[in-house]
Amino acid sequence: QDSPKKSASKALVVRSRPNIESKMGKGGKGKGKDGGGKGKGKVKGKGKAKGGKAGGKGGKGKKGGGNKVVIEPHRHEGVFVSKGKDDSLVTKNMVPGESVYGEKRLVAESEDKEQKIEYRVWNPFRSKLGAGIVGGIGAMPIKPGSKVLYLGGASGTTVSHVSDMIGPEGVVYAVEFSHRSGRDLTNMAKRRANVVPIVEDARQPQRYRMLIGMVDVIFSDVAQPDQARIVTHNASYFLKNNGSILISIKASCVDSTASPEAVFASEVDKLRKDGCKPKEQLTLEPYHRDHALVLAVYRASKKKKE
Repeated sequence: QDSPKKSASKALVVRSRPNIESKMGKGGKGKGKDGGGKGKGKVKGKGKAKGGKAGGKGGKGKKGGGNKVVIEPHRHEGVFVSKGKDDSLVTKNMVPGESVYGEKRLVAESEDKEQKIEYRVWNPFRSKLGAGIVGGIGAMPIKPGSKVLYLGGASGTTVSHVSDMIGPEGVVYAVEFSHRSGRDLTNMAKRRANVVPIVEDARQPQRYRMLIGMVDVIFSDVAQPDQARIVTHNASYFLKNNGSILISIKASCVDSTASPEAVFASEVDKLRKDGCKPKEQLTLEPYHRDHALVLAVYRASKKKKE
């Protein structure tokens, strides 16, 4: 009595096999252009359904390896551009094999084809500084070897890219008031020797003055109404003469009733009164709404007339 059942089940299996195989074959062809993908798909497909699935995955993997990543240096030192289907801003990963906030990592071969270098994709939608660079800021004071004071470090998303930019010779002091974000920042800093996390209020630089030496650049991303004052107060402690200040201004945070342009103008004016010389202002649209990035020079030395 069971023999018909057996034969029926066998027939079922036989019938379903070519179906799986053809599916896998197609998948392999589409995904990996190199013959390897095709071969794998077929061979694995012959087994049971499980084998077929594995075969498909194999094909996909091939494609990933086949795509050559072309990395070119950006005009700003310490930043790179990956050329491909869609160009993206990248920085050279200081801790290869680790993502900080789940960002993509790309591996490219060095000039002599000896070692592989890993880069991390920098998403301008998640970083004001990244948006400024993509948006085409003219001068970038943060470069390899710089000493940076970063106010408003949050969880260390942008701080990690700054750490990549300045390299092992530089140092970034990241100040963050929130303990919750400060914990993430500290964990990130454990793996990066050039990050000094400081969980403290940026309004009171005297509290962390013993931790910081003089810096070349202050980058500020504290969304506070008195941001200009906070920055210049820190600058009076830690920023050397002719040092640079980069401020990300969020219009709605300073004055939600005025127009963004008026807010930016008044903030730049406050900086001027406190001994800063504004050099450029850049909107961060379309990445951040009603934000501007302002670059200024602190206590610029007077040019001598000849």
